[in-house]
Amino acid sequence: MNFESPAASVPDHELPPLVGIASFEDATESGLPVEDCVRRLKRFHYSLWRIHQICIAHIACEPLYELKMAFSMHAHLAAEMDTLFRSRVGEMREPPLGLEKSQHPALDVFFDEILATPMVEERLLGLYQIAFPALREGLKRYIAETHPLADYPSRRICRIALLDLVDICAWGEKALASLVTERQRAECGHWLAFLEVCLASAGGLDGTGKTTANDEAPLRHYSSKPFVFDGTPRRDERFPDPYNMGVNAEIFLYDEEMPANAKVLMMFYKRLREIDVPEMMCSIIAETKGKPWSYYRDMTRQLWDEARHAMMGEVGFVSEGIDWQKLVMVNSTWSRSLNTQLTPKERHAVLYFIEQGLMPKTGKRHEWVVSKDAGNPLATTFQDFDWADEVLHARVGRDWYVSDMPGVREAIDYGDACWSKVLVGWGEWKEQGLTEHRNWWPDLYQAWCAKRGTTPDPRALAFCETYEGKRADLKTITPSA
Repeated sequence: MNFESPAASVPDHELPPLVGIASFEDATESGLPVEDCVRRLKRFHYSLWRIHQICIAHIACEPLYELKMAFSMHAHLAAEMDTLFRSRVGEMREPPLGLEKSQHPALDVFFDEILATPMVEERLLGLYQIAFPALREGLKRYIAETHPLADYPSRRICRIALLDLVDICAWGEKALASLVTERQRAECGHWLAFLEVCLASAGGLDGTGKTTANDEAPLRHYSSKPFVFDGTPRRDERFPDPYNMGVNAEIFLYDEEMPANAKVLMMFYKRLREIDVPEMMCSIIAETKGKPWSYYRDMTRQLWDEARHAMMGEVGFVSEGIDWQKLVMVNSTWSRSLNTQLTPKERHAVLYFIEQGLMPKTGKRHEWVVSKDAGNPLATTFQDFDWADEVLHARVGRDWYVSDMPGVREAIDYGDACWSKVLVGWGEWKEQGLTEHRNWWPDLYQAWCAKRGTTPDPRALAFCETYEGKRADLKTITPSA
């Protein structure tokens, strides 16, 4: 027998060998052992877990609208990617998994510093100049070094994660170019160098470099004090009247006398106003401890959906040629009141109660029908998907809120009671000069009619119902002042 060379394997009909995964030449290389694979996969998981935490922690308190949306999306993507790596580690002879354990003290400090920095410029640089690119390069290195056939499941999820990471990094480069000046980069230089030292001490984000011999954590800077979550919603200058409750969108939408096309315009406002849902939901996620990972993943998916709905409203106004920044007063009173007055469980109860009200005839189906009746294809598409999303959100509520209650009826009643506890400072805000609760609707409606070259409907133009003493489900409440 001849043992001098391996026997050739020729696929039939000249088909690609090994299902196209690799050539025989590449497949005969040994690749990484399982222990090394698991070590790196845990680093990827840990990094995504911490990035998710950082993004969630800064959604409410970040004033810039585009950054709220970006943190919402990137938290969702980090959660989805992390779920893949958590599952894969569990498949590789690793129980108990220890996924929430530190991977290296210096890596802990690296992410703690980005979480704790009080400066948004530093946070952006830490995330989008260092953390995300380091994760991207670590995944590329893993794909290149692991065995393409034996470790195909890991290689596949790395490739999936890279699809999102490439987009995130590209967005990050543009965001940094727009938001961070050269002077600010220079002022952040020492802190950024410190982050690089943390990564180097940890052997890089993926642990493939040389780690420090004593495994001691670097001396902390911002993270020397425990991070405290801030759930107070903040908005940029495009939201000049965040306490304004002068236009009751629900009364308008459910009034059968109002024209359908004007209702579409009001629905664009309702969608854009959903900025306050991720502002509120991030507080539930950040302040609820000890749940299974699937809880945080599902809740973050819902949070991102709500941010997406807000951007649908923005797109709706753009499609109509409306400058919403001047004509629409988008408030933050709902997220402000819930975040400052209720516990995380009470906030979730209110969220679930509202979702139940979105399913009947005055809910999401109604908004979709209105869009169709108005002959607005874009609004119809948006409401079609908004309706589908809310069905998913109702399932999330059943899985993670109702399951902790005696039953569905008790869950709904508790949500109603929690919402009724919220004190809306209608008069107080006005007395403090925070808002006049101005009815901005007539100006918006007239501008929209002028764009279309149509005469305003007198009924729609005269609308002047406010939220004084009313919840969004039209239930009567007692304002705090």
